[in-house]
Amino acid sequence: MKHTETIQLLVRDLRIPYTADMAEAIEKAKKQLRHALGRGKTAAIREAVLYKTSIDARKKPDILRVCTILLTAEMTAGEAAAVCARDRSISVFTRETFALPMGTETLAGRPVIVGFGPAGMFCALLLCEAGFAPIIVERGDDVEERAAAVRRFYETRILDEQSNIQFGAGGAGTFSDGKLVTRIGDPKCTWVLEQLAAFGAPEEILTKAKPHIGTDILLRVVGNIRDALRARGCEFRFRTQMRGISAIEAPAGTHAYAIETPDGAIPCGALVLALGHSARDTYKMLYDNGYVLQPKPFSVGVRIEHLQSALNEAAYGDAASGTLACGAQGKQILLPPAEYTVSHRPKPSAGDPDPRGVYSFCMCPGGEVMAAASEEGGVVVNGMSRFARDGRNANAALAVSVRTADYGDHPMRAIDYQRMLERAAFAAGGSDWSAPCQTVGDFLNDRCGTEPTAVLPSYMNGGVRMCDLHSVLPAFVTELLAVGIRRFDRQYPGFASDHALLTGVETRTSAPIRMPRGDNFCAAGCDNIYPIGEGAGYAGGITSAAVDGVNAALQILARYKRPGTC
Repeated sequence: MKHTETIQLLVRDLRIPYTADMAEAIEKAKKQLRHALGRGKTAAIREAVLYKTSIDARKKPDILRVCTILLTAEMTAGEAAAVCARDRSISVFTRETFALPMGTETLAGRPVIVGFGPAGMFCALLLCEAGFAPIIVERGDDVEERAAAVRRFYETRILDEQSNIQFGAGGAGTFSDGKLVTRIGDPKCTWVLEQLAAFGAPEEILTKAKPHIGTDILLRVVGNIRDALRARGCEFRFRTQMRGISAIEAPAGTHAYAIETPDGAIPCGALVLALGHSARDTYKMLYDNGYVLQPKPFSVGVRIEHLQSALNEAAYGDAASGTLACGAQGKQILLPPAEYTVSHRPKPSAGDPDPRGVYSFCMCPGGEVMAAASEEGGVVVNGMSRFARDGRNANAALAVSVRTADYGDHPMRAIDYQRMLERAAFAAGGSDWSAPCQTVGDFLNDRCGTEPTAVLPSYMNGGVRMCDLHSVLPAFVTELLAVGIRRFDRQYPGFASDHALLTGVETRTSAPIRMPRGDNFCAAGCDNIYPIGEGAGYAGGITSAAVDGVNAALQILARYKRPGTC
């Protein structure tokens, strides 16, 4: 008698009409497994569920749903191997898990996490799971007060430099589209998504190929995570900025620190720096006190806005105008707002062997362009969508690579370069927080002053000033933006529409510095200071920053004994 076991198989690339019921994809997956088993062989399928789904609209009007189905079946290991060999779209699925290590050193005090963005948040969650209760220090407000501070800035144009779209509970990504797409390929990404869903994010983030949460729901998720951490013993110090780090007495052979704040020193058994990409004054404090910081390439550019309906039409054709009837059941299904990802890098040449690239970043369907400043006198733009993505406009960053040679290959000059562009944008906008704006038609044809018509600016409820963006951004940026816009119009007809809008400047695509660390995640020259996330130069988005926080927590747990153990 053959020995069977419960084996999970992924059946990929199952294509069904977008209007079809998911049962059709499940039946196709079962049929494909039976065919791969071969004549006369069967496997008892215990469960079949959707694992991932996406949309393929390349062959309009036939819009397809592309599915991966997870089958749980009874079969032998040999049969499973044979099935995967016969059909490359089938593979054995093993859920990646990670154990919490147990170190042997004694922690000199409670862990302290500076910054409550995704990296700090998920580092704290995992430390709490192992019994540690870190102190969390955040320069901005708690989530509810932070949302109110952002509203006040829009209503009064008075900026709170400590609590704004960049600083406060949830980090900069809270006021964005809440996109969870990442390319890092770490299996812990699944754990992060599961945690987000457990704290109130829509369950669909677990199955969509391009999951997103939206600012409206993400604010609630951050609040739920805060409440759970408090219930597990975490202590929060909101509106508390780290002003310095000093060494304190510790057991022989170990190092311990305290952070200096306006409310006094806070001892740290281990110090986690989850600062975010805009903590410029903190970077300067660290640099001035001898901590190693390195400049790194980043990108700058503008936000481009189109009518969402125009993008829908380009993506879906005739199906964009309404709902699609769903077979005999008569259900009506609405296609999601179309989104895009575009990039272009000119071919190397003798005169330019390493050309710069231009690309879209943080595309927000049905969203708005946000006033994302964190310093007086500097206009910064970003994009945001709510979960429904039901706004009139779509927007995305169009960004061009900036090299270290452009600003002098120095970490503080990298920040100065960003600040210079933001101040130029502030002046061009009239020095009242209006943003400089230009129609794509004017930008591409060396004109200036055309007022928006079909596409109306969403920044600060239309708070823009029409001007020439060539006077705000460096020539290498504007030249490559023009090349990119024309090229992207071939992929998405209407991308270069005269009515589309460019609003500047987008300078916070990533941190301009990196704080180097070793394999144990400790900062260069430091024993137990752990720089993590986007601000340290090791992540690029909500999910990757969260995973970096998880990995840092695992390093701490591998080193230190848990509370209450001998």
